[in-house]
Amino acid sequence: MNKIKKLVAVALSTVMITSIFIGCNKKSSGATINFLNQGDYIDEDLLKKFEKETGIKVNYESFDTNEQMYQKLKSGANSYDLVIPSDYMIQRMIGEDMMEKLNYDNIPNIKNIDTKFHKLPHDKNDEYTAPYMWGTVGILYDSTKVKEPVNDWDILWNSKYENQIIMYDSMRESMGIALQKLGYSLNSIKDEEIKKAEEELIKQKPLVRAYMIDEMKERMAAGEAALAVAWSGDAVLIKDKNPNIKYVIPKHSNIWIDAMCIPKGAPHKEDAEKLINFLLDGENAKQNSEYIGYSTTNKAAFDLLDKEKQEDKVAYPDEESLKGLEYYSYLKDDIKKYEEAWIKVKSK
Repeated sequence: MNKIKKLVAVALSTVMITSIFIGCNKKSSGATINFLNQGDYIDEDLLKKFEKETGIKVNYESFDTNEQMYQKLKSGANSYDLVIPSDYMIQRMIGEDMMEKLNYDNIPNIKNIDTKFHKLPHDKNDEYTAPYMWGTVGILYDSTKVKEPVNDWDILWNSKYENQIIMYDSMRESMGIALQKLGYSLNSIKDEEIKKAEEELIKQKPLVRAYMIDEMKERMAAGEAALAVAWSGDAVLIKDKNPNIKYVIPKHSNIWIDAMCIPKGAPHKEDAEKLINFLLDGENAKQNSEYIGYSTTNKAAFDLLDKEKQEDKVAYPDEESLKGLEYYSYLKDDIKKYEEAWIKVKSK
């Protein structure tokens, strides 16, 4: 039950009644939040619920990649109040003074965030972010087509699966996989290592059926490919649709986190903080996580999940499975090396 409903339910004092009237006045403000998020990454019924409870409208837009989101913000074409980028992009945007510090007094539900998601590399002092979802990157495979053990990235270069492999159409993910396949860090800035990763992806390209993002989910669920790179949240959804699909986290892979942030100069900062607080409510966060299939950072929401979901090792892997995983870092000017390599891969 959210704060306003609680106040209504126990409105036995003048102070409480005053609070309700203040809430009503805020409803009449007619504010509209511009919210930019990744595609298919929120239960939009929650936005309708928020609008109904607060009177604050939400103009919702989506993006495909962090880089696309960054360009939207840089272009200034629209004034966004709330965005959900990934860890390395958050680090970049903080470094470029593109983020507002959050007023956590307006976000009391921040207390629901699991302590293991505090003080992460992209926001070491917990000033700019409210963690949203987290997960891993791994290999999806169709067990009716792949009979050999799937343990590491090498299988995505196996010629046996020509035209049966789906790679992510994302520079950092694909370059990171190639780097880790070669035994390097996915944050490498060494010219020779980046060059070798580029060569690996070019070598792999004749085997690749397609480079995709959201479309991959339907293709794999329909059994149209044998192998795919996937975020763990997508893997949860696909496995539910097709029980033949399995998910493996290679020993060296990516652990990632997305977070709610407010861009610099947001015209409706306090209203955006109200939406953040709403989404961090335990019940709302549970509903959101179950709808999109991704793992919640919200301890209150996790505690509300059924036992089967809590014990799902795809969504919530054990600590042993996470030992060899890395977060992406913002590479500053060295990212140009990746961009040049990726252009060469895609142009081949």
